[in-house]
Amino acid sequence: MAKKNTVSLEGAVMTENGLSYKGVIMEPVVEKCEGCDRMVDFEGQNFCPTYAQPARKWAGGVCNFATHVRAEMDKGGKVKINPLKASKRAARGR
Repeated sequence: MAKKNTVSLEGAVMTENGLSYKGVIMEPVVEKCEGCDRMVDFEGQNFCPTYAQPARKWAGGVCNFATHVRAEMDKGGKVKINPLKASKRAARGR
């Protein structure tokens, strides 16, 4: 059975700049984060305790902390592999 960690934002304070937690200003989650197990509700808004700026995490593609998405498949149906790793595997004969 998988162990589920429950994260609380105990000690967090809502300010005019956003949620202040352990000296970091946290922004609310974005629409792409909906369904992630890491989201924590605080005063009616959802926040990600793992990353303070969720919108920036999604800017380059898929958030690597997201629990609700899988690795992307390319058009051929194969999982995308880092080209550097692929060349090293080919050199070893794998």
